[in-house]
Amino acid sequence: MSSIHTNTSAMSALNTLKNINNSLSNTQNRISSGLKIESGKDNAAYFSISETMTGDSRIYKAIDESLTLTQNSISAARLGAETVVDLANDFVERVAFAQGGTAETRGDVQKELDQLVARINTTISQSTFNGSDLVNGTTAVTVVTGISRTAAGSINTTSVSFNQQDLGAIASALGTIDLTAASTTALMETLLQDAESALGAAIASATAFGIAEKSVEMQKEFLGELTTRIDAGVGSMVDANMEAEAAELQALQVQQQLATQALSIANQSPQNILSLFR
Repeated sequence: MSSIHTNTSAMSALNTLKNINNSLSNTQNRISSGLKIESGKDNAAYFSISETMTGDSRIYKAIDESLTLTQNSISAARLGAETVVDLANDFVERVAFAQGGTAETRGDVQKELDQLVARINTTISQSTFNGSDLVNGTTAVTVVTGISRTAAGSINTTSVSFNQQDLGAIASALGTIDLTAASTTALMETLLQDAESALGAAIASATAFGIAEKSVEMQKEFLGELTTRIDAGVGSMVDANMEAEAAELQALQVQQQLATQALSIANQSPQNILSLFR
């Protein structure tokens, strides 16, 4: 049965063309954006996961930038502490040299010691980065190193701690050593022991800064690898496969041409009916 009111062939061809055009539009959008999932309507689960993980990646990158500042502060402090160790070694050497000397010799050596203490104090005052002073105290410093998520979805921060080092106290201890006031061999030995004790404290401070800097450096390396893995994981969920999309685009364009021809043929049916009455 043929009808001039209801053209089922044209209706079917039109629906087919509409579906192809919709698919073609979606494919073109994926190609232009490079994404197969742009919103929750594309894939709600993947969209939710990808947005959460993208947020985590941004947090990790921000923490990594903050750790860079912390690492630079620790590095400056470590350099200062290691310089103090070198100067304290020179100090101990000069005190040892003066053990068997005369009062005049001790006076000359004391002038050298005073210069070394002045250099130590200068080093300590310069061992800061961007106003961060880690060399004049013993306070614990807590540094945020990342985040962790629980199964319930709550978020917590992770951290490491290290202590400031009081290099100023070391300088003060060395500054109290006065060879000219030592009148006996026993007193000279005591001053040498005091200088050795200050040197040991300087070495301990330099070691502590080295451990703290290495810890931050390793955490930065981990965060760099972690953000790379997260970004790659997110990409595997939401990025479009451009080779597949290109092939899909060509196939849909061919289907669109065929559907257009089918619709054109279906629209000719009423004219064929009317030709019977001529």
